[in-house]
Amino acid sequence: MFDADNTLTSPLAGSTNAGPPILALTVLWHPDVQRVGEQYLEPDTRGVIEVSRFLPLFAHPGAEGLGLGHGGISRQPLRIAHGADGGLLVTPPDSRMVVDVNGVGIHTPVALDAGELERGVVLGLGRAILLCVHWTDRLPRANPVPGLIGVSSAAIQARELIRTVAATELPVLLLGETGTGKEVAARAIHALGRRAGAPLVAVNMAVLNEGLAAAELFGTARGAYTGAQSARTGLFAEADGATLFLDEIGNTPANVQPMLLRVLDSGQYRVVGGDTDRRSTARVIAATDQDLSGRDFNQALLRRLERFVITLPPLRARREDIGVLLVHTLTQAGAGPSGGLALPYAFVSACANYDWPGNVRQLAHVLGRALLLAQAGQEPVFEALVNTRGAPRQAPATAAAVPQKRRALGEFDDEDVLVALHNNGWQIQGAAGELGISRPSMYKLIEAHPAIRRPEQIGLEELKGKLEEAGGDVERCAALLLTPAEALRRQLRGLGLLG
Repeated sequence: MFDADNTLTSPLAGSTNAGPPILALTVLWHPDVQRVGEQYLEPDTRGVIEVSRFLPLFAHPGAEGLGLGHGGISRQPLRIAHGADGGLLVTPPDSRMVVDVNGVGIHTPVALDAGELERGVVLGLGRAILLCVHWTDRLPRANPVPGLIGVSSAAIQARELIRTVAATELPVLLLGETGTGKEVAARAIHALGRRAGAPLVAVNMAVLNEGLAAAELFGTARGAYTGAQSARTGLFAEADGATLFLDEIGNTPANVQPMLLRVLDSGQYRVVGGDTDRRSTARVIAATDQDLSGRDFNQALLRRLERFVITLPPLRARREDIGVLLVHTLTQAGAGPSGGLALPYAFVSACANYDWPGNVRQLAHVLGRALLLAQAGQEPVFEALVNTRGAPRQAPATAAAVPQKRRALGEFDDEDVLVALHNNGWQIQGAAGELGISRPSMYKLIEAHPAIRRPEQIGLEELKGKLEEAGGDVERCAALLLTPAEALRRQLRGLGLLG
């Protein structure tokens, strides 16, 4: 599928470790949250790692190492030894310290196979500290990119790729499951590139039908159709000299795909109803959670889009990042290191051991609801905030890539629909994926739900009030109003409430 002469596909050579993968321990949680994300890398793959209050030394990149230091950690070491066939043997210390492996308490040595290690093993120590034992193929590196949080090798690599392509004018195709941060990556590419001073114009292709897509993208001439009293500017004209982000590109109507191919090839396009060509210098970044090969998608267009491909991994494939993502979200909410709001150990442990079908977006929304409960004086209970039927910890890392078995719509109750929407930021596509149904079926469930409203049914003052309460965050506003986020965004823009 890929044209090797004209495409650049991730992974690219970066700060990879020359040699076999390294066994690493990452601090997922610590009472001193400043220490979350610190790492220890095993210097000798034939050795044994002993974890006690004082050793090994964990550090952020470029900083001095420290032992875990917490009084609840035993001075007697827990031992992690390499076993047969790439597995590990975890032996708890001869002490009263409680030890959990993947959320289950252990009292005797436990053998972990290579598959469990590949998915990241979560060690709980003294009901206070969580560590993730995992492989890494590159050394820790501080290479910050706006919005792209993580200490995993996958996160480091994604940031390297973003910085690499940001310096070019190449079109970029972002691949990844819903909630993995494709729009965040697109905005980072724009912010780090030559066009940072120009706007990033974004459109969700899934919300454009065949009749609207061409007009939305390329504009219309006056009189192009009945009711077109004036010319309309399209997104390619709006993004001239800037960046155009085409989200959910896999849902582009078939009749528009050749038009996109032409503008990517030559920069030329024609407005609907126009009689002359126009030109746009918009840089295109596209994103999808679909496999565009082998389906009804214009393959010539795909080859133009895939000049540079970045695949954003699911959260279950970078479990070591969960802790730093939690701290980042807490900090954004004003409840971080200086905010004085602590999360219960059991809640954090459950977060670390969950497979997050909705990925980073779902994690952020669950934590947001947990913070609301904590601020109200209630202890957040993980199982009450997450539809845990969606992703058991024991599932292999590749399991979520297999389509779920379709269920009849009558099998879902109103609570199932609300939970799926909450878990996915009130995004239709993500909620449909979690329930294992099609997007049109999700719309049917929403239409039949007694508590969910269409945005146009909501009064202007209520819209204004909830948008202000949500701090301008459309997804949070959608959750407050119980209405789909994309439709709400269009309604708010139409009313001039969003820039």
